[in-house]
Amino acid sequence: MSYQVLARKWRPKNFTEMVGQQHVLQALVNALDSQRLHHAYLFTGTRGVGKTTIARIFSKSLNCEKGISSTPCGECPSCLEIDEGRSVDLIEIDAASRTGVDDMRELIDNVQYAPTRNRFKVYLIDEVHMLSKSSFNALLKTLEEPPEHIKFLLATTDPQKLPVTVLSRCLQFNLKRMSAQQIENHLARLLGEEGIEFEAPGLMLLSHAADGSMRDALSLLDQAIAYSGSDLKTDAIETMLGAISSDYLIQLLQALIEQDATALLKATAELTERNPDYQRVCADLVSLLHQMALYLSDARIEPEAGELQQPIMDCASRLSPEEVQLYYQILLQGRKDLDLTPDPAMGFEMLMLRLLAFSPTPQLHEAGQTDATTQKKSL
Repeated sequence: MSYQVLARKWRPKNFTEMVGQQHVLQALVNALDSQRLHHAYLFTGTRGVGKTTIARIFSKSLNCEKGISSTPCGECPSCLEIDEGRSVDLIEIDAASRTGVDDMRELIDNVQYAPTRNRFKVYLIDEVHMLSKSSFNALLKTLEEPPEHIKFLLATTDPQKLPVTVLSRCLQFNLKRMSAQQIENHLARLLGEEGIEFEAPGLMLLSHAADGSMRDALSLLDQAIAYSGSDLKTDAIETMLGAISSDYLIQLLQALIEQDATALLKATAELTERNPDYQRVCADLVSLLHQMALYLSDARIEPEAGELQQPIMDCASRLSPEEVQLYYQILLQGRKDLDLTPDPAMGFEMLMLRLLAFSPTPQLHEAGQTDATTQKKSL
């Protein structure tokens, strides 16, 4: 049997298997259970957050032979055909490759015909924003008043490109990006089902690298399994992603706080030996400084739970809010400058030296800390 990639193997088959998007699922579940069904739905959001998956589950819920409900049986011929991608009454259209008005007219001509075997004929148009202006104009009237046996499910990553006339004819649901914690928990569960050993720090790296997309996370997980075999080690994932261990980031911050140029350059040299993605390293440092700034604010928001929580809090307690903001701004600008340097490693080393050069002197730092302490006591 041929191998099936994780993103397809573990695609949710019902609403209860979905990760996140509760604000969308609740509305759809209520609509299905009460049978208050609109004729056109628009799902928007970045790649890999579940637009097409939700549309397919919704289509199953509409056409399940046991009746319209938010819990399709998944066993009847209609559900199985949709799961296997061979339902004649679920017409999936890739708008990116069928942008012409002739394609849309062909679709509209077929709308009048009843479903072949199911309750509804469902048109799932992916990347609908890619349709031409003429195609949208041809679709408008049908989209507003389709026959009772027709449902339109539209999906797009760029709703700003849709005409207002189309938006006004649809119920719009905006899907959110997944949090790193949601992705990490889901990957851990899938690896348990697959019987693959893993290390939690490695999964955390994959979750952050996915940048809010569950599909990207599963693709990266497939790549990591192919790279390291049946045992996912953090070192292997770091090498694959061009990422580095959080220990190196903390070492850099500690050397910067202590104003120790020797330790800072040594940590930078050790990092360079691993040939990392310096853009990603800067992004990780910026993320740490963001969490430190939140912790130093009046709200005292603690860093995300995990092995880095205490080190981040310790580093933050040795800096003033102004210093954190200064380092944050320097890193943001320095990240842009990395593309201009002849060698990224040299550019990153200069960026570390720039952070050191613009750090307040120890005397000023101590004075600032004393003033802050005095001000808090007076309050």
